[in-house]
Amino acid sequence: MADASTQYKLIVLYMLDQVDFPLTNTQISNFMLDKDYTTYFTVQKAISELIDAGLMRTESTYNNTHYYITPAGRETLSYFPDKISEAIKSDVLSYFAENHMKLRQEVSIVADYYKTTSQEYAAHCQLKERSHSLIDLTVTVKSKAEAEAICSNWKAQHEDVYGYLMDLLLR
Repeated sequence: MADASTQYKLIVLYMLDQVDFPLTNTQISNFMLDKDYTTYFTVQKAISELIDAGLMRTESTYNNTHYYITPAGRETLSYFPDKISEAIKSDVLSYFAENHMKLRQEVSIVADYYKTTSQEYAAHCQLKERSHSLIDLTVTVKSKAEAEAICSNWKAQHEDVYGYLMDLLLR
């Protein structure tokens, strides 16, 4: 049996390997905590060490970080097929089966903002399906507050905006 630290890292890699979309820190942590596998701080340490070792990579927005398994992470995971118990594998697969659509939607709706060279703010909003962008919209506004509002509203109203634009553009 692998030591506890190694076990947690392998579970995180296994989770990332089982889905075709990235996972967030919250999604990974919630699974580990809901199953009482370990503490929040231990999960954070495992994630940090996996990133430092190049076994996971991140993409960050203003309010979230998405985690992906790297080829080196997949290779590492393949070296330890028997170090994750069948019960844990079953828990992971059950978690994904029960929450697949919710988990996918959480990482498919992306909103971020940045300051432009002209000292305005650009709110960048995306709706993704797998790795393909269904819509990629950047709106320039005068203030950070406006950019934050756009990003927040995109999360809540992306379906309406996408539907409206498609109706309008396909007339």
